Amino acid sequence: WQHPAITITEPLMVTFFTCIGLNATWDLVRRGGMDVGRFLVLGSVFAILQNVLGVVLAKALGQSPLLGLVCGSVTLTGGHGTALGFAPMLQNLGLPSAAVLGTAAATMGVVAGGLIGGPVATRLMDRHGLHATKGGPVNEGLQGSEPGILSELRLFREFGGEGMRHLLLILLCVKAGAWMSFLLEATQVKFPPQMGAMIVGVIVRNVMDQTGHRWIRYEIVDLVGAIALGLFLTVAMISLNLMDLANAAGPMVVIIAAQIALMAAFAYFVTYQVMGRDYDAAVMAAGHCGFGLGATSNAIATMKSLVVRHGPAPRAFLVIPVVGGILIDFVNALNITVFANLLK
Repeated sequence: WQHPAITITEPLMVTFFTCIGLNATWDLVRRGGMDVGRFLVLGSVFAILQNVLGVVLAKALGQSPLLGLVCGSVTLTGGHGTALGFAPMLQNLGLPSAAVLGTAAATMGVVAGGLIGGPVATRLMDRHGLHATKGGPVNEGLQGSEPGILSELRLFREFGGEGMRHLLLILLCVKAGAWMSFLLEATQVKFPPQMGAMIVGVIVRNVMDQTGHRWIRYEIVDLVGAIALGLFLTVAMISLNLMDLANAAGPMVVIIAAQIALMAAFAYFVTYQVMGRDYDAAVMAAGHCGFGLGATSNAIATMKSLVVRHGPAPRAFLVIPVVGGILIDFVNALNITVFANLLK
């Protein structure tokens, strides 16, 4: 009873990461072709750079390197869910205010990601004279907003028995993942419980796909994950003590400011170049700013504002949701786990 918030939220957090694993399919990578693979590598490399920059600056400012990790890919590439999901592990490693610091850093990242994506893409378009390909789809179906949790619960109820079958599979993966994490912890490697469940989810989904048992539906798994994340964030944020920000607020602002500059430069000089140096690549650069500093919904909203003004970018709307919404979370969780073990 000493930490009731952690006790209540941990199953919800593990369920959310399990759903990420179950939706990380090889078919998604193959469907997007080389563009998805390239962009996943870019996002992964940038997440590593975020952690390196954060740790280096935290040490230079006389702070714990764990603060640099919190102000790195944990909160920026990861967002609020990853920040609070990894908070217990970071607290155990010696950063007791990891949850509130992570929430603050993730919020600053979301705001910054929404602000810099458009100007970066617009500058690229103006400088290189980029224009949309005429006649392409406008991607009207992609929305940046998410329904509330009550709407999600009502939608899940409509799936009936099929929804319950998916929920049972998710819970089995959660249990199997808990055992995997427990066994790996015995090797003295710091391995948070959500990592085991996420890896089990990836294995189960891809084995089932390869053996022809393709009954898992992305939208149902995603809906269960959204419900779990909504409940998890609600309970976790109630337990935050904003006074914990007092000592680290200044250094954290400095680190986040440097991360924003790094994101803008990376999107402008690297993402645009690697993704093809065309109009779609410029829109993808804006999307990278969105989820590299905040959330995939940020990225989609920024890209939608661009295509409304400049024309459709179908390749960008295929790559960004797949990488930013699904695949990067899996890779980033591994990245965070490695860095945490190096810093303990």
